[in-house]
Amino acid sequence: MGNSALFIAVFLACAVEAVEALTIVLAAGIGRGWRSALTGLLAGLLTLTVIVAALGPAVAAIPLDVLRLVVGGLLLIFGLQWLRKAILRASGYKALHDETAAFESALAAAQDSPAPSGSGLVPDWYGFTLAFKGVVLEGLEVVFIVLTFGSNQRNVGLAAVAAMTAVLVVAAAGVAVRAPLARVPENGMKFVVGVMLTAFGMFWGAEGAGAHWPGSDLALLVLIPGVGLYAVILVAVFRRRGLRKQLADKRADAQKGSPA
Repeated sequence: MGNSALFIAVFLACAVEAVEALTIVLAAGIGRGWRSALTGLLAGLLTLTVIVAALGPAVAAIPLDVLRLVVGGLLLIFGLQWLRKAILRASGYKALHDETAAFESALAAAQDSPAPSGSGLVPDWYGFTLAFKGVVLEGLEVVFIVLTFGSNQRNVGLAAVAAMTAVLVVAAAGVAVRAPLARVPENGMKFVVGVMLTAFGMFWGAEGAGAHWPGSDLALLVLIPGVGLYAVILVAVFRRRGLRKQLADKRADAQKGSPA
């Protein structure tokens, strides 16, 4: 796996998480006040930094074959979950993720919560907690992606740069528009990231178990399109089934409504 592929994979995955974290921080800032929200944001980033500093060396010390086997299994679980949801959304069996709706829901909850209580840097503990939890929960997935991809390729530094770049790009866009990034094709990005995580999980898991891929890293150029094609076929099959079910339901309703 080349440095370019590592950077792109980490960047896309972290960008999705950054969009969701941004939505929560915006809701906390607009609904409860920016001082508490920004303090919660900084506290969350500090917590994630400590986690990376603590876990990074420990993960890097694991033997490469063991690391690839463990990371491959985890990425398969993680990637298949993303891919399953993306396929269901694309085929109409699950509602598309709407960042605007998520923002409005979080904002309404923030505005309806008890009156601010606090002082100093944290005049409102609800806003602080909302921003802190959003950053840490979404950030933990970023940490997982950075550590697994970076440690497996023995290049945590590049993975961290890719993650930081994604976060900065999303944050800059959010500050510029001061709104949730509803126009970002998040559902499409999740589909692509699900495909990539699944393919990398298969690749590294097999290598960790002792298998040797033909062409070494070049096998990813077959695995990634192969997983993507299979996912697209599943979307087409599920859409067809959904259309057939809709037609059958309409016919059944028509027959019930027709006179005997």
